[in-house]
Amino acid sequence: MTEQTAARAALRNAAILTLFAVVFTTLMAATYRATLPSIQASAEAEKLKLVGEVLPVARYDNALLSDWVDLAPRAELGLAAQDDPVRLYRARLAGAPAALVFEAVAPDGYGGRIRLIVAVGADDRLIGVRTVAHKETPGLGDYIDPKKDRNKASPWIRQFDATGFGEVAAADWKVKKDGGRFDARAGATISARAVTHAARRALQFAIASRDTLYDLPAQSVLAAERGKP
Repeated sequence: MTEQTAARAALRNAAILTLFAVVFTTLMAATYRATLPSIQASAEAEKLKLVGEVLPVARYDNALLSDWVDLAPRAELGLAAQDDPVRLYRARLAGAPAALVFEAVAPDGYGGRIRLIVAVGADDRLIGVRTVAHKETPGLGDYIDPKKDRNKASPWIRQFDATGFGEVAAADWKVKKDGGRFDARAGATISARAVTHAARRALQFAIASRDTLYDLPAQSVLAAERGKP
């Protein structure tokens, strides 16, 4: 094979590879565009399913997933300065504030951080609290998650439903072992204590910040106060 023939072969192979890359990239882009709506719809459905754990759909009528505010990390929600912002959703019913839905963290669980999702109604009461993620001891402290709670008829975490400071004074948001009002399972008090304290802090934050949060434009950020995490 002469040098000229070899050069032509190399150019032909390069052209074929380039054409293949262009066709492959075009097909991948077309596939992505075609499947993007279903991927987005699936992601939104999962978010609404999670929100539905603490906020019934009958309690709001706005486009909830578009009406959000990001919260800079703050101690009231159990977040450290290096944590990512938390997304808070603002539920409305007939245009009026109905509830705030957001994640909070109990940093002092037996197995470490316990992530929660919380809904606080316009009546200053918790609508619901649910565990999102945790590393509590299986079969002992994991009853904080209603999916793991053996008492399916009355899961432990539902004792926070429809509860505010009118029903339980802030000083009494402790487990009964600590002189408070909330139950805990024997042998796993630390898990219950952590969630109870986190639920109180989340409720206090929502009550104190509700007006500010609803005044902010949609898809904006509530920065942490100076001097606070």
